[in-house]
Amino acid sequence: MKRILLVPILIAFLLLGWLCVFFGAESTSHVEAEPLDVWVGIDIAYDNMTELKLLADELCTYTNLFVIGCTGITYNTTKLYDACQYVYDKGFSFIIYSEMPPGAEEWFLCTSFDCTHNWGDKLLGIYAFDEGGGRQLDYVSPRPFSVMEAENLTDASTKYVDNAKMWLQWFSAGDNGSITYPLYTSDYALYWFDYKVGYDTVFAEFGWNYSRQLNVALCRGAATVQDKDWGVTITWTYNHPPYLVSGSELYDDMVLAYNNGAKYITIFDANKDYTEGILKPEHFDALKRFWSYIKQNPRTNNQAANRVAYVVPKDYAYSFRGPYDKVWGLWDADQFTVELCEDINKNLEEYGTALDIIYDDGLNASNTCMYNQLIFWNGTTKTLE
Repeated sequence: MKRILLVPILIAFLLLGWLCVFFGAESTSHVEAEPLDVWVGIDIAYDNMTELKLLADELCTYTNLFVIGCTGITYNTTKLYDACQYVYDKGFSFIIYSEMPPGAEEWFLCTSFDCTHNWGDKLLGIYAFDEGGGRQLDYVSPRPFSVMEAENLTDASTKYVDNAKMWLQWFSAGDNGSITYPLYTSDYALYWFDYKVGYDTVFAEFGWNYSRQLNVALCRGAATVQDKDWGVTITWTYNHPPYLVSGSELYDDMVLAYNNGAKYITIFDANKDYTEGILKPEHFDALKRFWSYIKQNPRTNNQAANRVAYVVPKDYAYSFRGPYDKVWGLWDADQFTVELCEDINKNLEEYGTALDIIYDDGLNASNTCMYNQLIFWNGTTKTLE
């Protein structure tokens, strides 16, 4: 989901009128505080302050998270402050997106004003870049953490992690380094390595025709072993209108993510040109239904001890979308890859929502005993008390 700096588009009178009718009168209060264990909201990824505020007005009674996801806003101090203050006043917790490269003079975020002073813990953190792992595998530009060549798996892993850490440390603090911010990203592969480079939370992307449960297993497993948070962002299924799945399918995706233990559930809202939103009334209805669902169905027994972990080889950076993706985007899949994919699919069928996928990377008693059972890629099985 590439985010780009946008020149504000002309807001036509008829469009504005439709939005006002659709969203209704402005709401002045947020939904009452409730002890929910999940953040639910929208990632608005286009430069339109009017619609951002209309969305906040509409969503404030049945969501609790707002992602300010367009650099057209986050690279403009006036717009950024206005957006943050507006969603803060509506009661949202919020995350701010940026993809500014190190050294850029336009880096306004959290250096021109003290975010924590203005908004306290409502500012959850910085969403720095997205899809770093997926771009590496698919050789998609821009690739901020790019590894163009490597001698072997370990060399590729070391280069990727070192490159990414160099970029990410620039986002984690203000000018004087006294304020640190949790770092977020979304991805569709290599979640394990996203956490290794320093992200605190990774959103697995639900989209296209990729297996939802496979991505849950990969992201949740990586987060569990590395003691991080994880979530889901629901993005495009189509590269053309309507982009998103139907309202009923969206609801099912949110319920699946919630029942699998996701701490964050967001919906990516932008068209292919990143000029306007793609949410329809059926999607807002799905959010309302889901908000009711989570209040009526508190989660229980989401402990790793109730799950099984499938362990793949250290540094084997693969998407598991099928047997023919490249490893690290550099090497062709081989017979081992085919057999590994087949084995993972077999275990997904057997264990379903109880399966996580982790790496044989520094595993020891302190971070494996959380699982009921470990199933290694080489056929070894270890049952834990």
